[in-house]
Amino acid sequence: MAIYLDPPLWPAHETHFSHLISDTSLEELHAFAAAAGIPERAFDGDHYDVPERRYTSLVAAGAVPVEARILVRKLIASGLRIPARERNKSLKIPLLNRWNTVMPGHDALFLDLLDRWSESHRKYHGCTHLLAVLEALDLLTAPAGPPRTVLLAAWFHDAVYRGVAGQDEEESARLAELRLSEAGLPANDVDEVARLVLLTSDHRPAPGDDDGALLCDADLSVLGGEPEPYSRYVAAVRKDYAHIGDADFAAGRAAVVRHLLELDPLFNTERGRELWLEAARRNLTDELQASGH
Repeated sequence: MAIYLDPPLWPAHETHFSHLISDTSLEELHAFAAAAGIPERAFDGDHYDVPERRYTSLVAAGAVPVEARILVRKLIASGLRIPARERNKSLKIPLLNRWNTVMPGHDALFLDLLDRWSESHRKYHGCTHLLAVLEALDLLTAPAGPPRTVLLAAWFHDAVYRGVAGQDEEESARLAELRLSEAGLPANDVDEVARLVLLTSDHRPAPGDDDGALLCDADLSVLGGEPEPYSRYVAAVRKDYAHIGDADFAAGRAAVVRHLLELDPLFNTERGRELWLEAARRNLTDELQASGH
């Protein structure tokens, strides 16, 4: 059981960065980082990015210095490394294949959406999340498959993302109206996509809104993951809001978690409840208790 640190070889933000990992558990890694004063926003799914100026002090605190290739091997052996397909940069082809089933012949629109979902400030709300929502829709509707308007709403639901709740959804809905109208989608379908996008601001579809229930459940499916993926999700959300101070973020995040726990139902489809409800309530409850709010 050890904490490892590779040399500061990775350039960014006018300095170089090292990677800090555990060969055992994320809990051990987070505990070491907290004790060393490394902010939560430095966590990137399976490691912390730490600037060159912290290298010597981290070694003094107990991190074991190793070559970069050795660090990668230890991370893989630990089982904590995030698979390549779960990182944004590797998802262009899987997403293109899915796009071509719903809007074939509209490559320019696909590339615009891909650029938006790949913006550098997105850590959770990026291509990985988009693919996860599309895959969750598959699970919810198998073997029939999701309606086209629900799929398009998934593509647009975080197309605009600046970390401003409510405003992001409104701007994403307006973008969907503009771009899908330009693409020749029937007006009724355009209106339905925009309506569905707006639902993701509070995840409260009306009774009988089957398509709204599908999109909301798919968007919240991450809540029902295993503890390690859920921990990575929470850490990624923190990085999405890196512009907010720790105290303000903790209070805001606690409010979000309480809101989710108060949703009745949390998942609106029977299949969603079967797949994710038990784990989601456990994850949310544990997170709220750990936060002390």
